[in-house]
Amino acid sequence: MNSKKPEYLKLYEELRGEIVGGVWRFGERLPSRRQTALDRHVSAVTVEHSYEMLCQEGYVEARPKSGFFVSYRDSDGFASAEPADRVRHVRQAPEAESAFPFSVLARVMRRVLLDYGEAILNKSPNRGCEELRGAISRYLARNRGIHAEPDQIVIGSGSEYLYGMVVEMLGSDRRYGIESPSYEKIEQVYQAKGVTCELLPLGHDGIRSAALAETSASVLHITPFRSFPSGVTASASKRREYIRWAERGDRYIVEDDFESEFSLLRKPEETVFSLSGQRRVIYLNTFTRTVSPSIRVSYMVLPPDLVARFEARVGFYSCTVPAFEQYVLAQLIDGGDFERHINRIRRQKRRQAKCKEE
Repeated sequence: MNSKKPEYLKLYEELRGEIVGGVWRFGERLPSRRQTALDRHVSAVTVEHSYEMLCQEGYVEARPKSGFFVSYRDSDGFASAEPADRVRHVRQAPEAESAFPFSVLARVMRRVLLDYGEAILNKSPNRGCEELRGAISRYLARNRGIHAEPDQIVIGSGSEYLYGMVVEMLGSDRRYGIESPSYEKIEQVYQAKGVTCELLPLGHDGIRSAALAETSASVLHITPFRSFPSGVTASASKRREYIRWAERGDRYIVEDDFESEFSLLRKPEETVFSLSGQRRVIYLNTFTRTVSPSIRVSYMVLPPDLVARFEARVGFYSCTVPAFEQYVLAQLIDGGDFERHINRIRRQKRRQAKCKEE
């Protein structure tokens, strides 16, 4: 399986592992691109792509005329000082060019009607149709480094609905920590469920370490890719800080990965779920942005140790998404249309970003 990966991605993962493992320490200078190419027996272009990805994800920083230096450190977090820069608020309107091609959607809908017939009128299983959960499982393994069984996946009608299920599964007697500022409906849903929310201020790379260290919350709701409305993206160090926080006591993280598919990186951002080894992290995503706002379909991936608790506490809920929509999404994913659309939008965004730089 690894042999199918591009050389630059293999090198990126190799270097990232060395940085996280302490081979290259914070502040140390990496070998030049030319030297790395010689040492690793790869092309200079491969090294350039790999170094670019390390910079984009916060493991390395490029310094003009000096080289590349490690910016990740495992000790970042509870004792580290943070810049007091203000968070920049960015409100982004929906972009017309990101709309899923209607002709493709219509074609797949017609195919589902022909293939499934009256079966689209059947009630969906409580966690969602096997076809969609299986398609999501395979998609996440291919694209997000998340290897989860279909039984770990739950389908629901929108992220707000799944927020409520999280509360009923984990309990409303817990204190929930949320980013400040954050998408207003997160706090609204939690408060409607009787939850006490604690607002944790954002810094330049995620929730400020001092606030995270002092919080009495036992559930942390984060949007590490691009928090709304601030536009803050959690750094590689911060993502691992979140994981260390969750490992201290009976704590859980809700990772809200909205819109991460449209990252400008050559590969999607690392998820906290995959970095955690599927421990203490509940992963949420939605098709609202990637397909259409009218497709009110979201999903969450449970860590294995929460599957039984979910079944016992909220497994009786009926799935709120019609089977027809689930079959359509399953065919979009398994047929490759969904990923082709994602790749097309990412290429467009990279071209636009390059034009702005020029």
